[in-house]
Amino acid sequence: MMDILRIGEFEILPGEQRKIELPVAKLYTDAEVSLPVHIIRAKKPGPTIFISAAVHGDELNGIEIIRRLISQNKLKISNGTLIAVPMVNVYGVVNQSRYMPDRRDLNRCFPGSAKGSLAGRVAHIFLNEIVKHCDYGIDLHTGAIHRSNLPQIRADMSCSETKELAEIFGVPVVLNSNLVDGSLRESAVKNETKILLYEAGEALRFDEFSIRAGMKGIVNILQHLGMKRKSTAKKKRTPFIANGSQWVRANASGIVNNIVDLGDQITKGQVLAEIGSPYGEVLDSVIASRSGILIGKQNIPLVQEGEAMFHIAYFDESDQEIAEHIENVQELLLPDAGDNRS
Repeated sequence: MMDILRIGEFEILPGEQRKIELPVAKLYTDAEVSLPVHIIRAKKPGPTIFISAAVHGDELNGIEIIRRLISQNKLKISNGTLIAVPMVNVYGVVNQSRYMPDRRDLNRCFPGSAKGSLAGRVAHIFLNEIVKHCDYGIDLHTGAIHRSNLPQIRADMSCSETKELAEIFGVPVVLNSNLVDGSLRESAVKNETKILLYEAGEALRFDEFSIRAGMKGIVNILQHLGMKRKSTAKKKRTPFIANGSQWVRANASGIVNNIVDLGDQITKGQVLAEIGSPYGEVLDSVIASRSGILIGKQNIPLVQEGEAMFHIAYFDESDQEIAEHIENVQELLLPDAGDNRS
């Protein structure tokens, strides 16, 4: 028998589906601000999982992932409870900003405090009203402003169950990532909630490949947990687990001519970009110090010396094999460039 789920002042019964507004601190205009929460409960008992987006307010891909999953009824479940929060940092979304109005990074303010800063209060509410109910979580992110990430899962691979979930999600690359102090992921783990962090695309932009990969990954997890009926059996695609990564930095200031793109196989000594002057001179070349796969890059074609430009992941497997796998996943998820909704 499933218990009543209590979130704030709301009670959600087994078999019920509800959209609620979870109050947080008001604006200085006295306008109410609340977290939108979509709850789906099956009649049968099972795991409880949260899916969250826009912890950083300018990271929009996750909002679209949740919106599409809800609108296409792909979040219907047969067992357990699913809690979807499309905008955790509502303030940042409104202002198209990564940060909270108090200039704090919400993802460095967990577990927060009921009487702390604005960011701390939002973190406290989200942790206590959402995360503490959950056995599992998927937190959706993108790259920062002017930076793109190849679809990837970041997780603590020392936990066997988390490792299994990371592989089930189904994106080509999994990055073993340590817990960061003050992050949602750290607080979730302390709550014994198994959590995956999905990174894909760029801030303030929709990226169709990233959106589709995220949608597919969430459905894979729900099916694996027995919360959703599995579709026709398909061949499992085992992701490649990176044993390390490094940013390659600019060795000069100037105008950038990129030579490589996300998902490309990178060879040690390869020229990744040329940096030129406004007068047409090539000032220097950006060289890869190790071989690997390009999983993140800066997009703005202007750079200052020392700035991070290319994020390269390193693997034990063949880089050529990984690059081909990434290309196959792209073709699978984007079979028709004219259809961006399937």
